[in-house]
Amino acid sequence: MIYRHFNAPSRAFSQFSHELIRHPRLNSDAVRLLTWQLSLPRGARESLSATARRARIGGCAFTRAKRQLKEEGFVHERRVQGPRGRWITQQLVSSTPLASAQAVKILAGVPLLTCADDVSPQVAPSPRKPAVGQPTTPPTGGHPEKEPSEDTSHLPAATSGDERSLDDARALIGVLHLLSPALRRIPPGMRDELARLAARWLDAGHTPADIHAHILRGLPGAGTPVHRPGGLVRYLLRDVPPRALPASPPPDPAAPRLSLRLEGARECAGDHVQPMLFQPLGDESLCARCAASAPDQPMPVPGGDRACVSS
Repeated sequence: MIYRHFNAPSRAFSQFSHELIRHPRLNSDAVRLLTWQLSLPRGARESLSATARRARIGGCAFTRAKRQLKEEGFVHERRVQGPRGRWITQQLVSSTPLASAQAVKILAGVPLLTCADDVSPQVAPSPRKPAVGQPTTPPTGGHPEKEPSEDTSHLPAATSGDERSLDDARALIGVLHLLSPALRRIPPGMRDELARLAARWLDAGHTPADIHAHILRGLPGAGTPVHRPGGLVRYLLRDVPPRALPASPPPDPAAPRLSLRLEGARECAGDHVQPMLFQPLGDESLCARCAASAPDQPMPVPGGDRACVSS
Protein backbone atom coordinates (compact mmCIF):
# COMPACT_ATOMS: atom_id res chain seq x y z
CA MET A 1 0.00 0.00 0.00
CA ILE A 2 1.32 3.45 -0.87
CA TYR A 3 0.57 6.76 0.86
CA ARG A 4 1.05 10.21 -0.66
CA HIS A 5 1.70 13.48 1.07
CA PHE A 6 1.44 16.69 -0.99
CA ASN A 7 1.87 20.33 0.01
CA ALA A 8 0.81 22.87 -2.58
CA PRO A 9 3.66 25.37 -3.22
CA SER A 10 2.94 28.98 -2.39
CA ARG A 11 5.40 30.40 -4.97
CA ALA A 12 7.40 29.43 -8.10
CA PHE A 13 5.01 26.76 -9.39
CA SER A 14 3.40 25.90 -12.73
CA GLN A 15 0.12 24.20 -13.53
CA PHE A 16 0.19 21.27 -15.93
CA SER A 17 -2.52 19.00 -17.14
CA HIS A 18 -2.51 15.42 -15.89
CA GLU A 19 -2.80 14.30 -19.50
CA LEU A 20 0.54 15.94 -20.25
CA ILE A 21 2.36 14.34 -17.33
CA ARG A 22 0.75 10.94 -17.92
CA HIS A 23 1.02 11.01 -21.73
CA PRO A 24 1.32 7.40 -22.93
CA ARG A 25 3.61 8.17 -25.91
CA LEU A 26 6.06 10.58 -24.23
CA ASN A 27 9.02 9.18 -22.33
CA SER A 28 10.35 10.73 -19.15
CA ASP A 29 12.92 12.88 -21.02
CA ALA A 30 10.23 14.32 -23.29
CA VAL A 31 7.95 15.15 -20.34
CA ARG A 32 10.83 16.71 -18.40
CA LEU A 33 11.90 18.78 -21.42
CA LEU A 34 8.36 20.01 -22.03
CA THR A 35 7.52 20.84 -18.40
CA TRP A 36 10.87 22.60 -17.97
CA GLN A 37 10.18 24.80 -21.00
CA LEU A 38 6.64 25.60 -19.82
CA SER A 39 7.95 26.55 -16.37
CA LEU A 40 10.24 29.26 -17.77
CA PRO A 41 9.17 32.88 -17.20
CA ARG A 42 7.30 34.73 -19.93
CA GLY A 43 9.63 36.19 -22.52
CA ALA A 44 12.43 33.67 -21.91
CA ARG A 45 14.45 32.89 -25.07
CA GLU A 46 15.98 29.57 -23.96
CA SER A 47 16.13 27.01 -26.75
CA LEU A 48 15.23 23.35 -26.39
CA SER A 49 18.89 22.28 -26.65
CA ALA A 50 19.89 24.70 -23.87
CA THR A 51 17.09 23.32 -21.68
CA ALA A 52 18.29 19.76 -22.37
CA ARG A 53 21.80 20.69 -21.22
CA ARG A 54 20.45 22.22 -18.00
CA ALA A 55 18.21 19.18 -17.42
CA ARG A 56 21.18 16.79 -17.94
CA ILE A 57 19.56 15.15 -20.97
CA GLY A 58 22.13 13.63 -23.30
CA GLY A 59 22.38 14.15 -27.04
CA CYS A 60 20.67 10.94 -28.19
CA ALA A 61 18.00 11.22 -25.47
CA PHE A 62 17.35 14.85 -26.44
CA THR A 63 16.94 13.95 -30.10
CA ARG A 64 14.48 11.20 -29.22
CA ALA A 65 12.51 13.40 -26.80
CA LYS A 66 12.32 16.28 -29.28
CA ARG A 67 11.09 13.94 -32.02
CA GLN A 68 8.32 12.63 -29.73
CA LEU A 69 7.23 16.18 -28.81
CA LYS A 70 7.07 17.18 -32.46
CA GLU A 71 5.13 14.07 -33.42
CA GLU A 72 2.55 14.74 -30.68
CA GLY A 73 2.20 18.44 -31.59
CA PHE A 74 3.74 19.96 -28.44
CA VAL A 75 6.76 21.39 -30.36
CA HIS A 76 6.81 23.05 -33.79
CA GLU A 77 9.80 24.46 -35.70
CA ARG A 78 10.27 26.49 -38.84
CA ARG A 79 13.18 28.15 -40.60
CA VAL A 80 12.91 31.78 -41.69
CA GLN A 81 15.43 34.04 -43.34
CA GLY A 82 16.37 37.13 -41.38
CA PRO A 83 18.27 40.26 -42.37
CA ARG A 84 21.41 39.95 -44.49
CA GLY A 85 20.34 36.44 -45.52
CA ARG A 86 20.72 34.95 -42.06
CA TRP A 87 18.53 31.93 -41.37
CA ILE A 88 16.73 31.70 -38.01
CA THR A 89 15.05 28.69 -36.40
CA GLN A 90 11.77 29.51 -34.64
CA GLN A 91 10.61 27.04 -31.97
CA LEU A 92 7.08 27.00 -30.55
CA VAL A 93 6.40 25.05 -27.34
CA SER A 94 2.76 24.55 -26.36
CA SER A 95 1.08 23.02 -23.32
CA THR A 96 -1.56 21.48 -25.59
CA PRO A 97 -1.08 19.71 -28.91
CA LEU A 98 -1.37 22.04 -31.90
CA ALA A 99 -1.88 21.29 -35.57
CA SER A 100 0.59 22.58 -38.12
CA ALA A 101 -1.82 25.26 -39.37
CA GLN A 102 -2.39 26.52 -35.83
CA ALA A 103 1.37 26.66 -35.16
CA VAL A 104 2.02 28.58 -38.40
CA LYS A 105 -0.67 31.11 -37.51
CA ILE A 106 0.85 31.70 -34.06
CA LEU A 107 4.41 31.99 -35.40
CA ALA A 108 3.27 34.38 -38.14
CA GLY A 109 2.22 36.88 -35.50
CA VAL A 110 5.56 36.73 -33.67
CA PRO A 111 8.11 39.31 -34.90
CA LEU A 112 11.59 38.04 -35.65
CA LEU A 113 12.98 40.36 -32.96
CA THR A 114 11.59 38.07 -30.28
CA CYS A 115 13.52 35.08 -31.57
CA ALA A 116 16.96 36.60 -31.06
CA ASP A 117 18.06 39.77 -29.39
CA ASP A 118 20.32 40.76 -32.27
CA VAL A 119 17.76 40.10 -35.00
CA SER A 120 15.81 42.93 -36.57
CA PRO A 121 12.69 42.63 -38.76
CA GLN A 122 13.40 41.25 -42.19
CA VAL A 123 14.38 43.92 -44.65
CA ALA A 124 15.37 43.93 -48.31
CA PRO A 125 19.06 43.62 -49.04
CA SER A 126 20.83 46.92 -49.53
CA PRO A 127 22.24 47.75 -52.96
CA ARG A 128 25.81 46.63 -53.44
CA LYS A 129 28.53 49.13 -54.18
CA PRO A 130 29.91 48.77 -57.70
CA ALA A 131 33.50 47.73 -58.16
CA VAL A 132 36.11 50.33 -59.05
CA GLY A 133 36.98 50.61 -62.74
CA GLN A 134 35.38 49.42 -65.93
CA PRO A 135 34.40 45.78 -66.33
CA THR A 136 36.82 43.74 -68.41
CA THR A 137 36.54 40.30 -69.95
CA PRO A 138 39.09 37.64 -69.01
CA PRO A 139 41.75 36.95 -71.66
CA THR A 140 41.23 33.79 -73.71
CA GLY A 141 43.24 31.95 -76.33
CA GLY A 142 46.94 31.98 -77.02
CA HIS A 143 49.72 30.09 -75.30
CA PRO A 144 51.77 31.02 -72.25
CA GLU A 145 55.10 32.60 -72.99
CA LYS A 146 56.92 30.42 -70.47
CA GLU A 147 56.82 26.78 -69.59
CA PRO A 148 54.15 25.90 -67.02
CA SER A 149 56.83 24.38 -64.81
CA GLU A 150 58.17 27.87 -64.07
CA ASP A 151 54.78 29.30 -63.08
CA THR A 152 53.31 26.57 -60.91
CA SER A 153 54.18 25.63 -57.37
CA HIS A 154 52.44 22.24 -57.40
CA LEU A 155 55.08 20.24 -59.24
CA PRO A 156 56.07 16.99 -57.49
CA ALA A 157 59.26 17.43 -55.57
CA ALA A 158 62.22 15.45 -56.86
CA THR A 159 63.04 12.63 -54.45
CA SER A 160 66.57 11.44 -53.85
CA GLY A 161 67.67 7.84 -53.49
CA ASP A 162 67.72 8.08 -49.70
CA GLU A 163 64.12 9.37 -49.64
CA ARG A 164 62.98 6.59 -51.95
CA SER A 165 64.66 3.94 -49.83
CA LEU A 166 63.08 5.47 -46.72
CA ASP A 167 59.65 5.35 -48.35
CA ASP A 168 60.24 1.71 -49.28
CA ALA A 169 61.36 1.03 -45.72
CA ARG A 170 58.18 2.62 -44.31
CA ALA A 171 56.09 0.38 -46.55
CA LEU A 172 58.18 -2.60 -45.45
CA ILE A 173 57.61 -1.84 -41.77
CA GLY A 174 53.92 -1.11 -42.35
CA VAL A 175 53.20 -4.73 -43.35
CA LEU A 176 55.03 -6.44 -40.49
CA HIS A 177 51.73 -7.13 -38.74
CA LEU A 178 50.82 -9.37 -41.67
CA LEU A 179 53.88 -11.58 -41.23
CA SER A 180 53.14 -12.87 -37.75
CA PRO A 181 50.57 -12.27 -34.98
CA ALA A 182 53.49 -11.46 -32.66
CA LEU A 183 54.18 -8.26 -34.66
CA ARG A 184 50.65 -6.81 -34.55
CA ARG A 185 51.25 -4.55 -31.53
CA ILE A 186 54.21 -2.49 -32.70
CA PRO A 187 53.75 1.05 -31.30
CA PRO A 188 53.04 3.60 -34.07
CA GLY A 189 55.64 5.93 -32.56
CA MET A 190 58.42 3.41 -33.32
CA ARG A 191 57.66 2.99 -37.01
CA ASP A 192 59.86 5.89 -38.14
CA GLU A 193 62.81 4.54 -36.14
CA LEU A 194 62.29 1.03 -37.54
CA ALA A 195 61.94 2.46 -41.06
CA ARG A 196 65.33 4.20 -40.74
CA LEU A 197 66.90 0.92 -39.64
CA ALA A 198 65.28 -0.96 -42.51
CA ALA A 199 66.49 1.72 -44.96
CA ARG A 200 70.09 0.84 -44.00
CA TRP A 201 69.41 -2.75 -45.03
CA LEU A 202 67.97 -1.61 -48.36
CA ASP A 203 70.98 0.63 -48.99
CA ALA A 204 73.25 -2.35 -48.36
CA GLY A 205 71.56 -4.27 -51.17
CA HIS A 206 69.11 -6.40 -49.19
CA THR A 207 65.62 -6.88 -50.58
CA PRO A 208 62.39 -6.50 -48.57
CA ALA A 209 62.02 -10.28 -48.74
CA ASP A 210 65.47 -10.66 -47.15
CA ILE A 211 64.53 -8.31 -44.31
CA HIS A 212 61.20 -10.02 -43.68
CA ALA A 213 62.88 -13.44 -43.65
CA HIS A 214 65.52 -12.19 -41.18
CA ILE A 215 62.82 -10.84 -38.84
CA LEU A 216 60.82 -14.06 -39.00
CA ARG A 217 63.93 -16.11 -38.17
CA GLY A 218 64.46 -13.96 -35.07
CA LEU A 219 60.96 -14.46 -33.66
CA PRO A 220 60.53 -16.90 -30.75
CA GLY A 221 58.86 -20.23 -31.19
CA ALA A 222 55.13 -20.79 -31.29
CA GLY A 223 53.43 -20.22 -27.97
CA THR A 224 56.06 -17.77 -26.67
CA PRO A 225 54.49 -14.32 -26.19
CA VAL A 226 56.29 -11.21 -27.44
CA HIS A 227 55.64 -8.38 -24.98
CA ARG A 228 57.67 -5.70 -26.86
CA PRO A 229 57.55 -6.48 -30.60
CA GLY A 230 58.89 -3.04 -31.51
CA GLY A 231 61.99 -3.52 -29.37
CA LEU A 232 62.53 -7.00 -30.83
CA VAL A 233 62.40 -5.72 -34.41
CA ARG A 234 64.75 -2.87 -33.48
CA TYR A 235 67.22 -5.40 -32.05
CA LEU A 236 67.00 -7.61 -35.16
CA LEU A 237 67.60 -4.67 -37.55
CA ARG A 238 70.36 -3.04 -35.51
CA ASP A 239 73.27 -4.70 -37.35
CA VAL A 240 73.34 -4.85 -41.14
CA PRO A 241 75.21 -7.94 -42.43
CA PRO A 242 76.81 -7.92 -45.87
CA ARG A 243 74.55 -9.28 -48.51
CA ALA A 244 75.61 -12.77 -49.60
CA LEU A 245 75.74 -13.17 -53.35
CA PRO A 246 73.68 -16.05 -54.68
CA ALA A 247 75.77 -19.17 -55.27
CA SER A 248 76.29 -20.31 -58.81
CA PRO A 249 73.96 -23.15 -59.72
CA PRO A 250 75.49 -26.62 -59.87
CA PRO A 251 76.13 -28.05 -63.32
CA ASP A 252 73.12 -29.59 -64.88
CA PRO A 253 73.71 -33.30 -65.48
CA ALA A 254 71.35 -33.14 -68.44
CA ALA A 255 73.40 -30.41 -70.16
CA PRO A 256 75.38 -31.50 -73.27
CA ARG A 257 79.02 -32.40 -72.54
CA LEU A 258 82.11 -32.99 -74.65
CA SER A 259 82.73 -36.50 -75.73
CA LEU A 260 85.26 -38.54 -73.81
CA ARG A 261 87.63 -38.30 -76.78
CA LEU A 262 87.70 -34.46 -76.52
CA GLU A 263 87.89 -34.07 -72.73
CA GLY A 264 91.11 -32.27 -71.77
CA ALA A 265 91.79 -31.18 -75.36
CA ARG A 266 93.30 -27.76 -76.01
CA GLU A 267 93.12 -25.58 -79.12
CA CYS A 268 96.41 -25.19 -80.92
CA ALA A 269 97.78 -21.66 -81.08
CA GLY A 270 99.47 -22.33 -84.41
CA ASP A 271 98.38 -21.39 -87.91
CA HIS A 272 95.63 -23.74 -89.06
CA VAL A 273 92.90 -23.40 -91.66
CA GLN A 274 90.37 -24.38 -88.99
CA PRO A 275 90.65 -24.72 -85.22
CA MET A 276 92.77 -27.68 -84.21
CA LEU A 277 92.42 -29.48 -80.89
CA PHE A 278 95.16 -31.61 -79.40
CA GLN A 279 95.78 -33.45 -76.18
CA PRO A 280 98.63 -31.60 -74.40
CA LEU A 281 101.20 -33.60 -72.53
CA GLY A 282 102.21 -30.62 -70.39
CA ASP A 283 101.68 -26.89 -70.68
CA GLU A 284 102.50 -26.64 -74.37
CA SER A 285 100.21 -24.47 -76.54
CA LEU A 286 101.15 -25.99 -79.94
CA CYS A 287 100.36 -29.34 -81.34
CA ALA A 288 103.18 -31.68 -82.31
CA ARG A 289 103.10 -30.65 -85.97
CA CYS A 290 103.33 -26.92 -85.18
CA ALA A 291 105.92 -27.53 -82.47
CA ALA A 292 108.10 -29.37 -85.00
CA SER A 293 108.13 -26.34 -87.29
CA ALA A 294 108.87 -23.93 -84.43
CA PRO A 295 112.48 -24.38 -83.23
CA ASP A 296 111.93 -22.47 -79.95
CA GLN A 297 109.10 -24.75 -78.74
CA PRO A 298 109.81 -28.02 -76.89
CA MET A 299 109.03 -31.14 -78.83
CA PRO A 300 106.28 -33.35 -77.38
CA VAL A 301 106.91 -36.99 -76.81
CA PRO A 302 106.54 -39.36 -79.76
CA GLY A 303 103.01 -40.16 -80.62
CA GLY A 304 101.81 -36.55 -80.22
CA ASP A 305 100.73 -36.45 -83.87
CA ARG A 306 98.29 -39.20 -83.21
CA ALA A 307 96.71 -36.97 -80.51
CA CYS A 308 95.83 -34.20 -82.98
CA VAL A 309 92.10 -34.00 -83.51
CA SER A 310 90.33 -31.73 -85.97
CA SER A 311 87.32 -29.92 -84.64
